[in-house]
Amino acid sequence: MIKEYCGLFGVFGDQQAAYLTFLGLYSLQHRGEESCGITAYDGRSFKQEKGMGLVSDVFNETSIKKLSGYQAIGHVRYSTTGSTAIRNVQPLFVDSTKGSLALAHNGNLTNSLELRNYLEKKGAIFQSTSDSEIILHLMMRSQKSGFTDQLLYALKKIKGAYCLLIINEQGIFGVRDPLGFRPLCVGRKGSAYFICSETSALDLVGAEYIRDVEPGEIVQIDKGGIKSIKFSNSRTNYAFCAFEHVYFSRPDSLIFGETVHMVRKKLGRKLAQECPAEADMVIGVPDSGTSAALGFSQESGIPLEIGIIRNHYIGRTFIQPKQDKRELGVKLKFNILKQIIKGKRIVIVDDSIVRGTTSKIRVKTFRQLGAKEIHLRISCPPHKFGCFYGIDFPDSKELIARNMDINQIEKFLEVDSLGYLSVEGMLSCFKHKPNNYCTACWTGKYPVKFSRADKFLLEK
Repeated sequence: MIKEYCGLFGVFGDQQAAYLTFLGLYSLQHRGEESCGITAYDGRSFKQEKGMGLVSDVFNETSIKKLSGYQAIGHVRYSTTGSTAIRNVQPLFVDSTKGSLALAHNGNLTNSLELRNYLEKKGAIFQSTSDSEIILHLMMRSQKSGFTDQLLYALKKIKGAYCLLIINEQGIFGVRDPLGFRPLCVGRKGSAYFICSETSALDLVGAEYIRDVEPGEIVQIDKGGIKSIKFSNSRTNYAFCAFEHVYFSRPDSLIFGETVHMVRKKLGRKLAQECPAEADMVIGVPDSGTSAALGFSQESGIPLEIGIIRNHYIGRTFIQPKQDKRELGVKLKFNILKQIIKGKRIVIVDDSIVRGTTSKIRVKTFRQLGAKEIHLRISCPPHKFGCFYGIDFPDSKELIARNMDINQIEKFLEVDSLGYLSVEGMLSCFKHKPNNYCTACWTGKYPVKFSRADKFLLEK
């Protein structure tokens, strides 16, 4: 089953809805580079364009003009497991006797296998291998007459991490799971409303951030304005993905109530306190390590230097699904300034080490170019567990920190020293209470468990 870690963008109330969605997806390209799509509605019919590749590869002036309408939703995607195929590109569209709608999903359903098996036994025919399609089938199976009730029926059945954007003849619906794993926010510009994964996308289209979609909330936007529907009981704790702050979100986005850049600076400061080093300069790995490197420099007093130049035309190596692509991407993506680092003691600040492949190649290059000492500092804890909520952390056996201790990783990477931020240190840098964040990939404490004996299977 495909897991989705993606970016969502939706517009209601603007005749250039598709073009604005195109711009929004540009801002969210870092959340998925495999495929993208836009579905628009003009009051008479739905129109859709989608394909494999970057936003700039799939869309052009001609294709956007075809997407006329006052409302639209868009999606950028990469798959974390399963096939990369056009059939899995979103938004997913369905045309039925209950009406037409399109759905875009960011996250991963933890009971998807049970649900799919149940639905297939009941006669459902799936067109994709994405767990997102399960939601559509559940809605179609509902005996409820109204769209909102059909959606609520489906939401009661699914478990896991999900943000949804749905477009139908009525308007646009944004949904966030009860634990709030992934970010989703609402903005406004004039009479038009926007829903998207990150506030940086609102900035690009000139929209004002209003608020986050709350965990366990449906936000309905139509000609009557904006309406809130709570589908989950009030909670005292959530499961915000801490890795959004560490790596995934853009530094200029407001995520879980905090600007990402400011959070990463705090992570860097805390890292300098917990894992000090004697060195001549601090170098951040662009782009997600840059803010943490600044914080490390400010706290330690070691000068910050630009020692790595990034080629911005190369995608994010972390989210390339094939290992051979990932290794080639490391070499193509960065160039190191030999004149800066030669003969120097260097602190390299990076956001994470997953398999260790990327870090090993980078350290080797620094050595070859004459770095005297290399001290690697990581602005999050060691990754020891896989993610079941949509991020591409592989099986635990592939995670370097699960199979080696710190000393062994130091030798493998050939660094003079290695330091990770502690779980407690990381959580102390966040706005909310520690129990409001998901740390499963570091601690193995999963907020939502997998269950193959789901009660849903016993229901008729």
